[in-house]
Amino acid sequence: MKIYKRKTTIYTLILSTMLLATACSSTQEPASNTTTPSPSSSPSPTATPATTSVASPTASPSAAPTASPVPSSSTSASTVSKQIKDMFELAKSGKVSGIPFAANTGLTDDVEKSWGKADKTESAGSGIYATYSKKNAVIGYNKGSQIIDIRSNDSKLHTLTLSQIEQALGKPNDTKVNGDDTIYIYKASQEFQLKFIIPKSTGKVDHISVFDTVHSINNMAG
Repeated sequence: MKIYKRKTTIYTLILSTMLLATACSSTQEPASNTTTPSPSSSPSPTATPATTSVASPTASPSAAPTASPVPSSSTSASTVSKQIKDMFELAKSGKVSGIPFAANTGLTDDVEKSWGKADKTESAGSGIYATYSKKNAVIGYNKGSQIIDIRSNDSKLHTLTLSQIEQALGKPNDTKVNGDDTIYIYKASQEFQLKFIIPKSTGKVDHISVFDTVHSINNMAG
């Protein structure tokens, strides 16, 4: 019986030792598992900026096509037409764009007070014409010092053609020829005419004139 008890005791010790060894190994395995996820989680933050850096360049090309609209020929044609029609409207009151005087109501003294003496003065037809080169203007007076003709040779006029004028205003009321120049006359009102002077050599406007048909007669004649 004593021998049997010793064997039982020995088996019990061996079994306990094996169970302890098994328990120790099982408790160490989770520790190794807990360290495994930590390296794998670190790449995820680096992936996020990569996606944002790729997305940002794709936004700029989409905005580029809308930034450069090309003006159509119809737009420029309408602009020229408006320019010519504006000339006609001003001519109804004896005025020309860029010149602060009006035929009929303006006087020689008004021009000289504002612009000074003319570069040159000469007689032509029923009037006296004063040239102001720096103003791109020639002002015509009757013998009573009243403005009867305002002419402009502004460079903006030099691109205009007869077809553009007729497209805006229709056919002229009258046409005259003076040497190389053809004068296309439009009746702006009962008193004023708008004239486009076009040399044959260029086919484009050299200058325009707003002419007072009523007061161009010498009102000082006795």
